[in-house]
Amino acid sequence: MQKQHQWRVLGIAVLLVIAGIFLYRLPINPGLDLAGGVHVILEVEPGYEVNNEVMNRVKLVISRRVDNLGVSEPVIQLKGQNQVIVDLPGIDDQQKAIDTIGKTAVLEFRDPDGNIVLTGANLAAANLSADQFGRPAVSFKLDRTGAEQFAAMTRKNIGRQAPIVLDEEVISNPVIQSSIENGEGQITGNFTADEAKHLVTLLRAGSLPVPLQVVETRRVGPTLGQQSIDQSISAATVGVILVLLYMLFYYRLPGALADVALIIYGILLMAGLAALRATLTLPGVAGLILSVGMAVDANILIFERIKEERQKGKHIRAAVDAGFSRAFSSIFDANITTLITAAVLFIYGTGPVKGFAVTLSLGILLSMFSAIFVTKTLIALVVNKDPEKYADSFGSVRGAN
Repeated sequence: MQKQHQWRVLGIAVLLVIAGIFLYRLPINPGLDLAGGVHVILEVEPGYEVNNEVMNRVKLVISRRVDNLGVSEPVIQLKGQNQVIVDLPGIDDQQKAIDTIGKTAVLEFRDPDGNIVLTGANLAAANLSADQFGRPAVSFKLDRTGAEQFAAMTRKNIGRQAPIVLDEEVISNPVIQSSIENGEGQITGNFTADEAKHLVTLLRAGSLPVPLQVVETRRVGPTLGQQSIDQSISAATVGVILVLLYMLFYYRLPGALADVALIIYGILLMAGLAALRATLTLPGVAGLILSVGMAVDANILIFERIKEERQKGKHIRAAVDAGFSRAFSSIFDANITTLITAAVLFIYGTGPVKGFAVTLSLGILLSMFSAIFVTKTLIALVVNKDPEKYADSFGSVRGAN
């Protein structure tokens, strides 16, 4: 049994080392309400008919483009019948954001006479590459239909130029050296690295079904302001310290062990958020605080169950095992119902609401691990070391076993 507990301690130590690596290498990014970002409102250009299907397609394409920007927890929502609101936390370059999310990105492959042979809809893949001189370029692969049409066009026009056009602008005008039968090619045009990467982003996300125009764009500062953020951090710190002190003075030795477990829980929670590359928003902070409260509740429930078992006259080891066994079902039921709620929020929510659901879910799972595994391991180590010395710390016996 002692060897089993030693393995558990080793496992906890390994998790803490891994958590430390994640926290060092992957800092948690603040959201729009904490760090600011870019707020953009886009509107369908006049003269184009739109419906729910078209606008949902617009939203989908913008979402894909934002994903390629590397923005965590963006807020993308439809407004009215023809507008889209986009909030991008942590983005400073307004023009780059607008160029990426609002460009129509209609790609056309034309023959030397200017006739459209195929469009970006026939693209199967687009990747960043380099041309024969080592300059940035974009490699592409066409689907089966596109490959057949492209092969037929290149066979007929060897030695002539075939322009590649993006939004009515020629971005490359290569000379056809030979017929291209495999549907693979390269777009070159003296691109910079950023321009080639930007083109790959547009092509991967697909083209917008209708052109958009920018109605409003602005750099957004933190919603709370730095003073309010500092006050919130101070309040959270004081709250955590008070909880730790309460557990220590009310439960003594078990409370001290619970405090250690809660500190480990906090480290693992922040590392988990870093590993998920989560963006921390105010709702996310609320989810963190709520999960901390549930972790404390789990420890309190365990200690009270152990006390009850001790009052029945059980030996300390038996009381600990029975206490954890009895507390587990209550902890499990309470956490599962909260997880279901968090899952619903994640599925149907957007932006900060999803952030709240993610932090709450991760916090719940780690709080269960902290209470059932970490706290139990720490208590078992103390009890096994000297059962008689520490027995009364977990409740007094009122009867014979």
